[in-house]
Amino acid sequence: MSRKVLVAYASKMGGTAGIAEAIGAELREQGHDVDVLDVTQVHTIEPYQAVVLGSAIYIRRWRREAVRFLRANADGLRTRQVWLFHSGPVGPDKDQDQQMPPVVRRLARDIGATPAVTFAGRLEPATAKGFLARRLAKGNLAGDSRNWAEIRAWATDLGIAISASRH
Repeated sequence: MSRKVLVAYASKMGGTAGIAEAIGAELREQGHDVDVLDVTQVHTIEPYQAVVLGSAIYIRRWRREAVRFLRANADGLRTRQVWLFHSGPVGPDKDQDQQMPPVVRRLARDIGATPAVTFAGRLEPATAKGFLARRLAKGNLAGDSRNWAEIRAWATDLGIAISASRH
């Protein structure tokens, strides 16, 4: 059964946006009607039966706009299927799970969302923003660490769960 799905994201350097696009493409292949939008472009969640929200994670923090989205839409999210992901680890730590920040963990529990899954990130000189990111992008942490097969597999599982839902 096809569902209307929102894949929203908060990205600093484009890595999380790319993951969101890949998730959206996989869900579309499964027959779902999917919108992939930056969280700042989402004006309502009303038309969606399911929501996937992703944020870049830096120094154990989600992007402010992603946290704002969770807070602002908490009531509506409680009545929908909600999955969370974050991306960011690069270099030797790229496969290390990141804990949800306390505020995100509390909001996720409040709305009944699944715990966030961690995807490796991307750090490249051309897209690095900020002094520290630009400096790190010149060293051994530079590169695209995203595991596309893992991301597509997760999205496939989401698509199956969304189809099976009675929400």
